[in-house]
Amino acid sequence: MKTLKSMIVIAGLLMSSQLFAEQVPLVTNIFARPSISLCGKWNYIVDPLENGYYDYRHRPWDTNGFFENKKPANPSELVEYDFDTSPYMTIPTDWNTADDQLFFYEGTVWFKKSFNYQLKTGKRAILYFGAVNYDAKVYVNGKKVGEHVGGFTAFNFDVTDVLKDGENFVIVKVDNKRAQDNVPTLNFDWWNYGGITREVLVVEVPDTYIEDYYLQLAKGNAGQIEGWVKLNEPKAGVEVTVDIPELKLKQTLKTGVDGKAQFSVKAKLELWSPENPKLYKVFVSKADEQMQDEIGFRTIETRGRQILLNGKPVFLRGVSIHEEAPFRQGRAWSEADAHTLLSWAKELGCNYVRLAHYPHNEHMVREAEKMGIMVWSEIPVYWTISWENAETYKNAEAQLRDEIARDRNRCAIIIWSVANETPHGEARDKFLSSLAKYCHDNDPVRLVSMAMEVTSTTSGNLNRLQDNMHQYVDVVSFNEYVGWYRDTKAARNMVWEIPYEKPAIISEFGGGALQGWHGSVDQRFTEEFQEDLYKANVDMFERIEGLAGTSPWILMDFRSPRRQLYGIQDFFNRKGLVSEKGIKKLAFYVMKDWYEKKKKEYEK
Repeated sequence: MKTLKSMIVIAGLLMSSQLFAEQVPLVTNIFARPSISLCGKWNYIVDPLENGYYDYRHRPWDTNGFFENKKPANPSELVEYDFDTSPYMTIPTDWNTADDQLFFYEGTVWFKKSFNYQLKTGKRAILYFGAVNYDAKVYVNGKKVGEHVGGFTAFNFDVTDVLKDGENFVIVKVDNKRAQDNVPTLNFDWWNYGGITREVLVVEVPDTYIEDYYLQLAKGNAGQIEGWVKLNEPKAGVEVTVDIPELKLKQTLKTGVDGKAQFSVKAKLELWSPENPKLYKVFVSKADEQMQDEIGFRTIETRGRQILLNGKPVFLRGVSIHEEAPFRQGRAWSEADAHTLLSWAKELGCNYVRLAHYPHNEHMVREAEKMGIMVWSEIPVYWTISWENAETYKNAEAQLRDEIARDRNRCAIIIWSVANETPHGEARDKFLSSLAKYCHDNDPVRLVSMAMEVTSTTSGNLNRLQDNMHQYVDVVSFNEYVGWYRDTKAARNMVWEIPYEKPAIISEFGGGALQGWHGSVDQRFTEEFQEDLYKANVDMFERIEGLAGTSPWILMDFRSPRRQLYGIQDFFNRKGLVSEKGIKKLAFYVMKDWYEKKKKEYEK
C-alpha cells in the first residue's frame, strides 16, 4: 500500500511533467501569426537500429537517448553521437532526395536544430510542424514535448515552459517505416518520402489566444455568413471582433463560458467561382491579438445528378495531383511548387483538382483558391486498411479532424474524400460510413465522397456501379482504367449504369506513357497509345448519364517503388499527362480539347 508521502511525490512528478509541454489543438491560420521560422539547416543522424531511442535490450531510454544532445564532460567520456559534427539537410525536405544514400531508406532519422529565443511575459510559444512523415517524437532542450502519427497533417505543441532565454534546441525522431495498422497501410502506390517535409515555426501568441475561427456561407444560403471564434481556453466575456472592411461588416462579440463566440449575419456578397475567384480580406482580433485572412464565399450542393456551384450546374473539369515536386522531384511543399502544378492544371482547362491521396500542404490549397480551382481533399485511407482495428480508425479520424481544422475556411475545398479503392466488406463499410458521418457532422456545408472501386460487368460491355457506401456520400465517385488494366479496345463499346440518383465523378482513369517515346497506338507506354486511350475514354464519357466530372490519373509522372520496368518506368508511375521534367504528352491535348468542349456546353 502506497504511503501518503509516496503518493504526494508521484503526484508532484506527474504535475511537473505536465508543466513541460502540451500538445494543443491545431492553431488556425498559422502563417498570419507572429513567428520565428526554424526552416533551414538541421543536423541529422541516420539510426536504422534506433540506438538513440532504445537500449540494447530494446527498452526505451529514460536518459542517454539522442534526444538529450549530450556532450562529453571530459575527453574520456563515451558519447557515440554528435549532432554538431553530423551532416545537415535544409528543412523542409525529404531525406530520400536530400541524401542519395537514403533514396530507398525506411526507418529512423534524428534531426536537430539550435535557435535563439527570448521569453516574453504574457506570451506563449507554440512549436508548429506542417507535416512530418510518419511517426514524430519531438524534444525541446532534452524534454519530450509530444509525438504525432500521420505524415500529412499539421500539429503543434505549447513549449512555453521548456524554452529558455538564449540558445535552445529541438530534436525530432522521425520514423517512416510502413506498418499494416497505419494510415496509409503497408501497400501504396507513391513514394514513402521520409522527413520533416513542411515548415517548422515557433509561433508567438498571447496567454489567452484565438485558437480557431470559422466564416463560411450558411448551407444553401448565399446571403448569410455563419461563423464563430474560439479561444484556447473556456473563458467567458472576452471581446472578439470579426471585420470584413469591403463589406462594411464588423461583428463585435463576447465569448461564452466555453470560450466560443458565434454569429450569423446577412451580407450581399460577390461569390467565389473559378471564373471569378473573389477573396475578401478578413480581420479576426481581440485586444492583444489580430490576424488577417483572405476568405471566399460560395455555395456547393447537389440536386439529383447535378453538382451546383452558387446554385448553377457545374461540370468538374479536373485532374488528380500527387504532392510531387515538379522538375526536381521529391516532396512538394512550397508556394512555387503549388503554383507550377496548378498552372499546368489551368492550362489543361481544369476548374477542379483532386489532391490525392492525402491532405496536401496549405500553400497548395490557398494557391488553388487564388487561382479559381475547386479542390477535392482526401485522407490516406487507401486500399486494404486494418478495418477492424480501433486504433487504425482513431488514426484515420484524427487525420480527417486535422484536415478539416486547417482548411475549414478555404472555399476552394468542395469535397472531403474519406477513402480510395477499398475492398468491400462489413468492417470496411462501418469504418468508412463512420468517417463520412464525421465529415457531415463537423462540416455540413461541403460534400463528401470517396473513390470507389465498384465497377462490375453484368453482361457483355454493360458495367453497373455497386457499393454500399453510396448511401453515405453526396457524390458517387469511382476509378476506372478501361484501356489500361482492362481491355485496351473496350472503351468504345462500354455502357455504364449508375443506379443512384446522385452526381457521379470518374475520380481516376488513364494509362502510362514514357514522354518522348513514340510508336504504334497498339504499343504500350508510347505517347500514341496513351493518346488513343484518352480519346476512347472521353468518347465513352459522353454516353454516361449523370456524369458530373472527371479527374484523370494523373497530372505529372511521380515516383513509386511499385513501378519497376527498366528503361520505361524506372520507379516512376508514368500515367502523367506531363512528364516529371515538365514536358506535356500528347494525351494532355486530348484532355484539354475535351475540357474546352465541356466548358462551352455548361456556358450555354
